Amino acid sequence: MFENKKTGYAIIGIAALLIVLLTAIKIDNDSKSTVLCEKFYETDHDMKECPVHKSSFSWVIILAYVIVFAMLGLGGYIAYIPAKTEKHFKNIDISTLDDEEKMVYELIKAKQGSAYQGELIKETQWGKVKISRILDKLESKEILERKRRGMTNIIVLK
Repeated sequence: MFENKKTGYAIIGIAALLIVLLTAIKIDNDSKSTVLCEKFYETDHDMKECPVHKSSFSWVIILAYVIVFAMLGLGGYIAYIPAKTEKHFKNIDISTLDDEEKMVYELIKAKQGSAYQGELIKETQWGKVKISRILDKLESKEILERKRRGMTNIIVLK
């Protein structure tokens, strides 16, 4: 969560510095253009011949401003997007569970509330029958539910 905020604030800071820099460049360019135009028009030339009006530099500045404001928006979005919240499961009284049920419950909870039955067998190193009986007890207590997925079950906390 804090990393997103730091990154967003960093992007906003860089964008703010670029806005200041671009504004300084734009002011400097405008003052030079004014001087150049005044010198050119002293000799009574057409506006089409003025080098200032032939330059595409103003479009480059406009494009740079668009990019910087896009960065500013992105930084604001990153800084203020809500952080992923931790999943909340049904409140249960763990003291009513025996040690094996607690262990299975905590394993599933640690996996963000869902796990394949085969994973539980591998991690606990218990047999299929033992895991199945524990899951039956937890399911009867309405703590979890089993959903059939092909040849295995996925266990989901309620």
